[in-house]
Parts: sequence; C-alpha cells; structure tokens
Amino acid sequence: MADSAGDWPALPLAAWRETRDTLHMYTQIVGKIKLGLMPLERGWANVALFLTPRGFTTGAMPYGERMVQIDFDFVAHTIELTTSDGGARSIALLPARCVADIYVAIMAALGALGVTLTIWPMTVEVPNPTRCDEDRVHESYDPEYVERFRRAMACIGTAFIEHRAPFRGRHTPLQFFWGTFDLAYVRFSGRDADPPPNADRMMRIAMDAQEIAAGFWPGDDRFPEPAFYAYAYPKPAGLEAAAIRPATAGWNASLGEFVLGYDDVRNAPSPRAALLDFLAAAYDAAATRANWDRSLAGTATPD
Repeated sequence: MADSAGDWPALPLAAWRETRDTLHMYTQIVGKIKLGLMPLERGWANVALFLTPRGFTTGAMPYGERMVQIDFDFVAHTIELTTSDGGARSIALLPARCVADIYVAIMAALGALGVTLTIWPMTVEVPNPTRCDEDRVHESYDPEYVERFRRAMACIGTAFIEHRAPFRGRHTPLQFFWGTFDLAYVRFSGRDADPPPNADRMMRIAMDAQEIAAGFWPGDDRFPEPAFYAYAYPKPAGLEAAAIRPATAGWNASLGEFVLGYDDVRNAPSPRAALLDFLAAAYDAAATRANWDRSLAGTATPD
C-alpha cells in the first residue's frame, strides 16, 4: 500500500501540549464511564477505547437491556452519545470548553438518554491528578492539531492492523488506553507471569501473563516527543542489546523499552514500511530471547 510523509502529519508535542493534555482529560471522563459499565476483563480490556476513522469510540456498552456508545468525532469536533433504542445527544468541543464543563455535559447527556451511573472523577496515571468535575485548568482545544492527531492515528492504526493480522495466539485488538493516553497492541505467549513486586490492583490485573507489546504515544513528561515503543514482560535477558530496525530505533534504558521516533517514521521513504519493520524486528528480538513458540507469529496468508 502506497504511503508518503505527506500522509503522516507533523505532530510536535510542544505545539499542542495544552490541547493534548485537555484531550487526555476528556478521554478519562469517557474512559471512567466505560469502566463503570463494562464487566472486568483480563488485562483491563474492558476499559480501552478503539480507533474509528473519525476519532475514538467506547464501542457498545451494556446498560440493562440497552446499549450505549460514546464517540469522539474529531472531524465534526463533537462527542456523540447514542443508545440502542434510538436516543442520541451531541456535545460540541468547539469553542474550547474546560474539563469540568465537558464532564457536566456528558453526564447530563447520559441522564437525558436514561443512563445514570456514578463514576470516580479523579484522573489517573498522570502527574498531579485532579477531579474531572473540578478541572477548570485544562480548556485548550486546537482543532488543527486535533485533526493532525486523528490523521496520524489513522495512518498508525492501518499499519498496526496489518502487523496484528497473522498472529495465531491470544492477542488484543488495537486499543487506546485513556490512562496513559497511548495506542497499544499486545501479544501473549500463553504462559502466565508474576506481576511486578508490590504491584497495585491495576498492575496485578494488567501484568499477569507473558507478553510482547508495542504502541504509540504522542509524548509526555518522560519522553517529550511522539514515538513508537515496544517491550516484553517479563524482560528476557539481553533484550536491550538486540539489533533492531530501522537504524534510528534503539533501546531506551530509562523507559526500559525499544523506542522509534514518530518523525523518523514519517520522514522515511515509506513510513508504513518503516513502522512495520520496527514492529516485526522488536517482536522477533523479544520472542527469540523469551523462547516463545515461533509458529505463533503465523504468516500473512492462510495455508
């Protein structure tokens, strides 16, 4: 499939940091609602959002005998709420609205659709967490950079879907985690693993199996630029010394994972090929050192 750097927009964190942080808080509100409505699944699979051509979706969530769904539409710049009995409400993201106002609007829209629930409004997995219903600090929404983010996620998502397809073992769909604000895909060996020492409940549920994961984040305080990552848990001995592709990728000791800059991908002759090369090389390096069944990787075409 043809691609070019022109399809992959520039996404420097410094240019949209305030908007990114506000959008992160918006997704935490919706994520907490999904957490409240969905039954618990292994690896917190019940809480993740999913990519759509226009943004993110919760997918269908049960509410009694009905279903409710919440979508972020980054083309129309709205949050769309729909129910299986035909109900619908729309919340504008323009002009920019603070997190507390969006929280009130979402909960009111759910109430109008006959969906009532109480969520814990404290943000998670962020520095200096605050309550969403009291957050009047985050209120930036730059539609240009939200659109760039949407386009980037679409380009990235199509590559991950291709990478994911041949795997024969248990693996996740492509998921967007609103706690860490990152896109993630995980493959499993089929063997259990012990969670990290002194792990809290979140980590005990998330890290109870051998896995090789890869994903993308738009940058944060630890790594202030958009990048792709890949890691194995538990980390096999010598993984950090593995040769990795493309040449611009490498092991980041502070993060404990392989990292490839988004700009290195978007400026490659074929960004899609560069990303697929990274995903394949990182999986191969980890699977080899962790003694995974190599037949799990499968082939692109059926036998």
